[in-house]
Amino acid sequence: MTTSTDVDMDKLMSFVFRAVDEVGATLNTALVVMGDKLGLYRTLAGAGPLTPAEVASRSGCAERYVREWLNAQAASGYLEYDPGSGRYLLPAEQAVALTDESSPAYLPGFFQIALGSVHDAPRVVEAARSGAGIGWHDHVADVHDGCERFFRPGYNAHLVEEWLPALHGVVTKLEAGAHVADVGCGHGASTILMAQAFPASTFVGFDYHQASIQVAAKRAHAAGVGARVSFEVAPAAAFPGADYDLVTMFDCLHDMGDPSGAARHIRAALAADGTWMIVEPAAGDRVEDNLNPVGRAYYAFSTLLCTPCSLSQEVGMALGAQAGQARIRDVVTGAGFSHFHRVAETPFNMVFEALP
Repeated sequence: MTTSTDVDMDKLMSFVFRAVDEVGATLNTALVVMGDKLGLYRTLAGAGPLTPAEVASRSGCAERYVREWLNAQAASGYLEYDPGSGRYLLPAEQAVALTDESSPAYLPGFFQIALGSVHDAPRVVEAARSGAGIGWHDHVADVHDGCERFFRPGYNAHLVEEWLPALHGVVTKLEAGAHVADVGCGHGASTILMAQAFPASTFVGFDYHQASIQVAAKRAHAAGVGARVSFEVAPAAAFPGADYDLVTMFDCLHDMGDPSGAARHIRAALAADGTWMIVEPAAGDRVEDNLNPVGRAYYAFSTLLCTPCSLSQEVGMALGAQAGQARIRDVVTGAGFSHFHRVAETPFNMVFEALP
């Protein structure tokens, strides 16, 4: 047992103040989502220094709330405050990260899924006592919406220009007209993006979560690709169809209860010369490889979302969001794929190619 004589008081107080910073960061997650949903960042973006009254008037919000929110954002370093004028400025860099949905650095979805995860944390506490799971469908809407908003900017930046071209012969097939299955498609961001880029190909998105499939179908129609894109409720280990030229999985294999069963089914559903593209969270194979800011966030999401999701399903392999390349390779090659290779990566993702 640790006694007071064993404690370095300087180290203790350093940790206490680090904890204060952590609590502030946790609370700021809710404030970022608040600012996003109320349009406060968009009001500030490119507007120059503004008073609380001006921000409140332009955003249609109550000034007293806005003033407190502005002070919290300034204390967090998200805004700059000028004591002389009492005005607040959103720097250009923060404006990109907080308001530009076309930027790969766009962050509101990251905060939104984090807030939803924390909201559901009490249920995870109880599940951890018994080892029970919590399904993706059981989480609040901020988890579902935030997940899509977090990953979509990266897909927009890399999928068509980098990831698909890194696969052997896939772009040629897509340009000529390929049959594609996007498994675990969620709200359909990846499916729709591919359909927009390759008008000669047809796409079908599968997800076990019916509410996500309904959102995906509406978005495909709004994007003008509804004639070539369909969405169906189906599990990864039993989705219909055969002879697919390309099967894709985006940030979902590790969430599945039976990723090995899904891999075997994909192997059977692919055409003889088909390709399986797997996008997974960036991770090293050893715990110590992931003790960094990205690994910290992904281990947290894995504890609150990914592991409970897998444990809620049959088999419950629970690979976790930081499974790493070696464990993904074991799943893929164990299903009979002869080729497995990492073809691309970003600070947030690893992209793998699997061939029969």
